Formats: sequence, C-alpha cells, structure tokens
Amino acid sequence: MLENYLPVLIFLAVAGGFGAVLMVLGWVLGPRRPDAEKASPYECGFEAFEDTRMKFDVRYYLVAILFIIFDLEIAFLFPWAVSLDVIGGFGLVSMAVFLAVLVVGFVYEWKKGALEWD
Repeated sequence: MLENYLPVLIFLAVAGGFGAVLMVLGWVLGPRRPDAEKASPYECGFEAFEDTRMKFDVRYYLVAILFIIFDLEIAFLFPWAVSLDVIGGFGLVSMAVFLAVLVVGFVYEWKKGALEWD
C-alpha cells in the first residue's frame, strides 16, 4: 500500500524543500533597507490606532459582500452562456429568474442607501 503513496510523498517532500530553499534564498539575498514609506500603512489608507480591536464601519463589509455577490453572478453567467444551446429555453428562463432575484436585491440595497458613502 505504501508504494501507491510513495510518489505523492516524494512530490510533497521535493515541493516543500524547493519552497523552503526559495524562501531562505529570498531572506538571505534580499535587500533590507526599511524606510518610513515602506513602513507606512497601505491597506486601509489610514494610520493604525492604539487599540487593535476598534470597530470598522459596516459599510466596508457591506461593499465586500455586495462585490462577492455580483462577482459570483458573473461567474455563473459564463458557463450558462457557453452551454445555452444545450440547455435551451429552460436554461434561459432559469437564468432570467436568477438575474431577476439579483436585480431585486441590488435595487433594494440601492434604495436602502447601502451604496452611498456620505
């Protein structure tokens, strides 16, 4: 039974070793010249506060969720468009219902003001 898993184990060992060697080489050969610009915050756009447990505005999370929803909508449209000739009218109606539900949700979020940044 071990002979079935031996190639996989060898592959994992070689891949792990290769990854470790590359990380060590990057650490050894990489330049270390930190300055104020490199140490400045760049992800959130503002300086960090003393308390790491501060609450962020819920709009950040809402925009992220809306992005994921509409990104998945596009991801579902590609396979549907490719196989439309196979699935026929039922597929067209199914996608119309799917898009209608998403449009209703988008209009609801728009009317609630979730997309406003005042």
